[in-house]
Formats: sequence, C-alpha cells, structure tokens
Amino acid sequence: MMNAVVRSVVRCPSRCRLRHSKGRHFAAQAQQQIPYSENEFPDRREAPIISRTKAADVVVTSKPQSNSQHRVIPSTRSIGVERPAHIPPNVPIDSLEIPETKITTLSNGVRVGSMETYSQVSTVGVLLDFGSRHELEQYTVPSTNKTVSTAGVNHLMELLAFNSTKNYDGTEIRNILETLGGATFAQSSREQMMYCVDVLRPNVNEAFNLLGETIQSAIVQEIEVEEMKQVIMFQTMDMMPQVLMGEGLQLAAYGPMDGKLQQLGRPHFCTAEALPNLTADSVHAFREQHLLNNPEGIVVSGSGISHDALVELAEANFGHMTSNKSGSAKSTIPSIYTGGEYRLQTEPSPHSAKEEFTHIAVAFEVGGWHSLDLVPTCVLQTLLGGGSSFSAGGPGKGMYSRLYREILNRHRWAESAEAFTSFHAESGLWGISGSCPPQFGREMATTIVQQFDKLANDFVTDEELDRARNMLKCNVLTQLESRLVLFEDIGRQILTYGKREDAVTMCAKIDAVTKEDIREVVRKAIKKPPTVSSVGVDISTVPDIGQITQMLGKNSHKRTWI
Repeated sequence: MMNAVVRSVVRCPSRCRLRHSKGRHFAAQAQQQIPYSENEFPDRREAPIISRTKAADVVVTSKPQSNSQHRVIPSTRSIGVERPAHIPPNVPIDSLEIPETKITTLSNGVRVGSMETYSQVSTVGVLLDFGSRHELEQYTVPSTNKTVSTAGVNHLMELLAFNSTKNYDGTEIRNILETLGGATFAQSSREQMMYCVDVLRPNVNEAFNLLGETIQSAIVQEIEVEEMKQVIMFQTMDMMPQVLMGEGLQLAAYGPMDGKLQQLGRPHFCTAEALPNLTADSVHAFREQHLLNNPEGIVVSGSGISHDALVELAEANFGHMTSNKSGSAKSTIPSIYTGGEYRLQTEPSPHSAKEEFTHIAVAFEVGGWHSLDLVPTCVLQTLLGGGSSFSAGGPGKGMYSRLYREILNRHRWAESAEAFTSFHAESGLWGISGSCPPQFGREMATTIVQQFDKLANDFVTDEELDRARNMLKCNVLTQLESRLVLFEDIGRQILTYGKREDAVTMCAKIDAVTKEDIREVVRKAIKKPPTVSSVGVDISTVPDIGQITQMLGKNSHKRTWI
C-alpha cells in the first residue's frame, strides 16, 4: 500500500518508478525532487514530504480516570409516580376502537369529520367550499352597494391567514401558537380553501378557538394587505417555469367563451395586472359572499382527536352561523373544455452558470372528481410515471415506469418527463410534460406525441399494469400514515362527495382497473383537441398546436377534432 502511494507521489528525475527494494529515506528524497505536477497538487507550493511510522513506535497514552461523581437528575426533572392529567393512561389495545372516519352534520349545515389515531399530536382545521375559480373582475357588495375586484383574492387570503382578529393581533396569535406547540398552515386552490393547525393534543381546544376566530373574526387591515401584496410581487418575479407552464395549460384548456373568462380558465395566482386592484375591501367582500353566510360550505376536519371533542369544538365556534344567500351571486358555473395553446418566452436567468431549459406540456380532457374514469386515469398516470433525469432509487422511485424507460433512459437531451393530472368538479386534465435544452424542443414534443399514440393503439403490458396498481396503492396508503394528509383527505372528500371512502374500497377500485380501461380512457381523451403549453427562454423550436395536431392526426386512430 505504501509503495503505491509513493509511486503516485514521488518521481525521480529519470522518470523511473521506485520499487520496494529501493526504499530509502522518503522525506529527504522528496525534498530533492522539486518537479511535480500542479494538476496533482494544485494547492501546494512544494513537493509533499512522505514519512513512515511503524506501529511498534506508536505510544498510546492512557486517559486519566475522572474523579467526578455520577450525575444526579434534579427532582424537578425526575419521572414521578403520578401520571400527568393531560397524558392518556395506557390501556390494552383490544379495548380501543378501531380507527374509522366519523361524520356529523350540525344543525346549521356545518359538517364535521374526524378519525381518532390515538397520537399525542392532533391536526384540526377547516376546509371551505370556494377558491380562485369564484373570483370576479367586478363584484358589487350587497351590503354596501360598492363595486370591488376580487381577482387574486384567494392568493392574498392564503398569505393573510392567522393575522389580526378582533381579540388578537398577528404577533399575539403566532406567540400563543408557539407556546402551545402548534404549527399553522393555509392553502388555496381553484375550488377549495384550507386552514389547519397541528398542535399537541392537550392544547387542541385553545388552538381550535384561535383557528375559529381567525376564520370568522379576521380584521383585514390595509397595512397587512399592502405588506402581503409586496410578498405576492416577489413570488411572481421568482415563479418557477414549471408553475408557469401549469398555469398556462389551465388557461388554454378552458379558454374564454363569448369573450369572458371561464371559471377554470382564471389564473389561480394573483397576476401583476390584478394586484393593484386588491384592497382590504376585496377580501371583506369575498368573505361575505362565500364564507360568512355559507355554513353548508364549511367542513371541520381532524385527525388524532376524538370525534365527540371535535364536534363540541365545531359547535362552539361555528354552530351559531346562519345561511343567508339572498344577496350572493352565482357560485360555481361549469366550465367547458376548449383546448388551445399557451406560449411564454421568459427572461434569461441572471445566474450565468444556470442551464436554461425549455418546458413543454401536452394535455387532454378527462373526467372530473365525479367521473367513473377517475381511478383508471390515476392508474394511467402512475403507469407512465417519470420524473427528473437525475434521481436515485429503485422501483419505489418510479425508475421502471414507462416514461423513465422510454424517454429519460433513451434520450440524453431529456432533462425531465412526467405524467400529470389535474381534477376539478366537472372536468380534468391528463397529459405529459417534459423539459430539455432549447435546441431539442421539437424532439421532446414529438416524443410526447408518440407516447399518446402508443397508448391509444396498444394495450399496456400485464407487468406494467400490475406495477402501476401496486405502486398507486402503496402511495395512497403511505401518504395516509401522515396526520396532515389524513386530515386533508377527510375534509376534501366530505366537501367533494359528502362522504369518505375507506382505504379498502379505494384499493378494490384500483385493483379492478384493466388494460382495456386504460386504453379506453386514452382513446376518449385524444378524441378531443389537445392543449399545449410551452415556457422557456427560447421556445422557437417547440412546434405550435397546429403542428402537434398534425402529428397526432397521422395516427390511424380516428379523432373527432381533426
């Protein structure tokens, strides 16, 4: 081993290698041999000195024994005989109820759903039946007869969550929740809004009361609105190209009808054009229209809490709300899929070392949340799989999915390729997205189209289908191990379906999907016009929707939109 090191480091003037039989005083020899490669030692100013030490020459000194006494745990920190009142007693497992979803509807229409998981941390929150699809460019408030714009207000409300209320300011709320050992979350989507608190079980009552006050008694101040508008401005400037591509896909898929934006074709994030029109009055008007007078659109959800306790908290905080829709405008108006194209050329990154990619997505319409094709579409998405070209892992990471095998592992220019879905009440989108260097935009679009043609003409293999079904079940069941995911799943299912399907029923539906179902979903989808979205610094090589339509039309399977 030492000889190998010497041969790689010390070189004699005649460039002959040192042999074991010619071993000498290596330190002196290294000092004499000044020439050495700066590529091998870029940080050194002189040749390295190599020394040798025999094991017998090493002297090990014994560590002196410590005279310190054993540490004694203070009496204030020792474990006592008495169990604290807030900690549940240990009981035999057979005496506990099997966790199941329980649902109760209060007298005013507020629905409460929960599952007891017997954990020491509870996740409770509220899901609301409104989102960015319900925003309006102009809305006249019935109570004041004042016209305001609510475009972008959901994005603003998400940032304003857990701020000033009638009894507390934002700093006090954050300090109280920190003392309680809680974390807050707020998230908006196109159809629903969610407020959530994750807190230690003994403190769930106080945390839920703060949550209720945040939702019902929020005081939206202009100074807070202006501060959050600055945040939105920064978020817009730093938005990822993948997000921009997804937004563009949604806008193009549900294009304007009769010169007016459709609800699903509205921007989800607040745009630069809508930002100046947002005020505190916009937030108050939207809350009055969709929240304060609509208890039927409220679902209180919880995981890790007894159902009776959650019902009691919901009754105390939301049981007094009354329904008054006399002055409210129409809420959900079904959107019609149109198909179309969205192209956005972005500015180059200020970081010169960052490699720029072109992002492309092609999608078709599928059924929404209430469609019979929902589960087959999810299996299809899992079967296609995909991801980034740089990913570590095995089958559990989707490395054997079709897009990995047939795009990412075959084409050196493919940076990413991934199947995606987007579901709404009346409609949904299913498609494939990819990213590549700008000069390979046409190749990426062609490769994506080939995947659609292959799915429409050929059955997927039994191996692919079995793997996709098993992976989808694994993903669903693994995700539901999380309190936060379980809480959200309970609330969203009740808000969407009025009930919650258990895991056994869901797994049975996944197992029932056949390869005939997969091909039928694909064939029904591609009978409709495509939606294309492309974003990047250079999108000149990306085919337009007319060219992609021609690529799809060359396939022998008949399409009604050609």
